Amino acid sequence: MRGSVASGIFWKLLENGGDQLITFVISIVLARLLGPERYGTMALMLIFVAIGNVIIQTGFQTALIQKRKADDIDFSSVFFLCLIVAALLYLMIYLAAPFCAAYFGDAQIGPMLRVLSLILFFGAVVSVEIAYIARNMDFRKQCVATVLADLISGAAGIGLAFGGAGTWALVFQQLIKNICLAGILFALLPWRPKALFSLRRLSVLFSYGWKVLMSGLIDTIYNNLYTPVISRLYNPVFTGLYSRGNQFPQVIANAAAQTMQAVMLPAFSRTQDEKETLSAMLRRTVKMGSFLMFPMMAGLMATAGNLVDTLLGADWSGAVPYLALCALGYSVWPIHIANLQAINAQGRSDLYLKLELVKKALGLMVLFLSVRYGVFVMITLKSLMDFVCTVINAWPNRKLLSYGPLRQWRDVLPEFMISCVMGILVYLLPGGVQGLFGTAGGPAAMLLQSSLFWLCIQIAAGMVLYAGLAWVFRLESFFYLKEVLRGMRPRGAGEEQ
Repeated sequence: MRGSVASGIFWKLLENGGDQLITFVISIVLARLLGPERYGTMALMLIFVAIGNVIIQTGFQTALIQKRKADDIDFSSVFFLCLIVAALLYLMIYLAAPFCAAYFGDAQIGPMLRVLSLILFFGAVVSVEIAYIARNMDFRKQCVATVLADLISGAAGIGLAFGGAGTWALVFQQLIKNICLAGILFALLPWRPKALFSLRRLSVLFSYGWKVLMSGLIDTIYNNLYTPVISRLYNPVFTGLYSRGNQFPQVIANAAAQTMQAVMLPAFSRTQDEKETLSAMLRRTVKMGSFLMFPMMAGLMATAGNLVDTLLGADWSGAVPYLALCALGYSVWPIHIANLQAINAQGRSDLYLKLELVKKALGLMVLFLSVRYGVFVMITLKSLMDFVCTVINAWPNRKLLSYGPLRQWRDVLPEFMISCVMGILVYLLPGGVQGLFGTAGGPAAMLLQSSLFWLCIQIAAGMVLYAGLAWVFRLESFFYLKEVLRGMRPRGAGEEQ
């Protein structure tokens, strides 16, 4: 199990890291070419596609992964049902597109949304392909397909942007990416849909999957609610600034989240009847995820100003506070995901749905109370709510696995504290050095004013500081990670096998 999980995590991290890095670099180029307002328009349209993809992909895909034994009848039945659902959703979005354009006061949203929503059909194919990959823990093929799709679609998007396509460049980039991903996975995987369809099998999968589907749908709607609210009540420029500020930490958080979801659900599911083993795996996942995520988000908060100035330019300086606030909220994502996947693996999708209802009810109340005070207050309270939700998500595992929120926060508190110390020191570093050498002139003065220079220095200093603090305070996760990395190192010819 440890070997399968380690291999799965390696390939999923490589895939998600590559996916997020390539997408991030491409988005930086497109952001410089297109500006905040066009990104705000794209962010609005992606909400509808994201909700549609959740309906198509979430429930049955998770049910296929969690089911103890799934065969060709299960996979083929889900495949054809997903295509039918995609067709129905596309028809709804196609008919609603003009009304959406009128509501947001942007005529170009209508035709663009109709083209962008074609993604739903390819998402239906990909959802079953990914379920097959997860059950077989064969994440290498998904890694290859994702990276190739990113490169092809990114080149197309940048070419269209240079050609003056405007927001259409973003639309076709997303569409081409999904077409390539579905096609490449189809070529790499041995699984093919067969002329098989069973309502009885679907009903079994649906009894588990509909609760996961509803949970994912509620979560997606809530997470995408802030974009239209900001656009409607304030200004499309604020929408673009928030969207770009959110994307920086989201790149890292999504890579970690998708890795944990893809690998830990099948791994947890294999030990769902062994409570002590599952509890130990959950604890290790919470600690290791937090050990890696806390310092990355603290580093993003500390370097936000130099990062935005270096990568996006002065026009995007308004995104800095949103970047820092979103990073704060994303820092606790590993705790959320680990607990939710452990609950799902035990077949308790009913609990999963109840948790989402409680969290989103609280979130909507916070949004309603904060909307009158401006975008900054809205995003601040949203990020703080993520910390409250760690307690809610971990609460059922207090009884199910004897590993509740108090024990979990006690386990990750050392990582959280040294990440805070590291972040504060990294944030203060430029000011302290410039105070010492403020009278320098010539090339030294130019270097000290360079955002890129300070970004590199801050990143290097943060890595050294965090590793040093982890070693000094003898953090369990630090030494466990060293053991895992040592175990993955290829043995030499003279070493004992």
